[in-house]
Amino acid sequence: MLIHETFTDIKTSYGTTMRVFLYTPFIPGFLNAKFPAVVAYSEIYQVTGPVSRLSKQIAGQGFIVACPSIYHNFEGPEALAYDVEGTDKGNLYKIEKPLESYDEDNRLVVDYLVNLPICNGRVGATGMCLGGHLAFRASFDSRVKAAVCFFATDVHSATLGKGKNDDSLKRVKDIDGELLMIFGTLDPHVPIAGRDLIRKTLNDAGVFFSFWEVAGAQHAFVRDENSKERYDPAVTKLGLEMLFELFNRRLKLDLGDNDGMNTEVDDVC
Repeated sequence: MLIHETFTDIKTSYGTTMRVFLYTPFIPGFLNAKFPAVVAYSEIYQVTGPVSRLSKQIAGQGFIVACPSIYHNFEGPEALAYDVEGTDKGNLYKIEKPLESYDEDNRLVVDYLVNLPICNGRVGATGMCLGGHLAFRASFDSRVKAAVCFFATDVHSATLGKGKNDDSLKRVKDIDGELLMIFGTLDPHVPIAGRDLIRKTLNDAGVFFSFWEVAGAQHAFVRDENSKERYDPAVTKLGLEMLFELFNRRLKLDLGDNDGMNTEVDDVC
């Protein structure tokens, strides 16, 4: 599917302008076609080449993809460099930005997307590293019906945002949609105890979710640039196939309301 690449600037209540990069599918001859939308959150470096390329892959399958510049509180929309200075800035900004500002960003982007004439009104979220955590929080918005969280750093440690008042695990009952959590077993940012805590919290809250732990995969294995030899294209392909299965099912199909009935499974071979 063909893609338009553009951007929009959205004013925030913090006196800043958030640039949102847009990757929009289109089909020649079908100008009235409507598509579901996906908010794609970046890692600590803002919208870099890997984030843009991942977003284009999603857009090419028939999704309007919006990538917000999450550090508008401190920087312009330009990506931070994959070097020591860029890493230090990104790690500082993620804990200096108020949690409420992250949530406002999501609300503003979802507002923008659902009001697009070409949007069918259904929205999902995804992201890598910090972006995986922000996609997790995006699912607190009842309009976000599916979220795919690659790595989801800091969810288990509750250290995101200024003042360390991160309530992500305390709010999982607000999740109305479906989650797909993806981690590598060799990810030091989300060790096994952290993954177990996330999984147990989601289970205890009755969230409808899938949990994939990739044996031998490291942190940021979807990043195809400056990955420090962690990029795994084969595993990334599998992760994207799982993403498309979820997004196609929850965002393209009209499933109607859940009947509230428990599914009974026969104990058969």
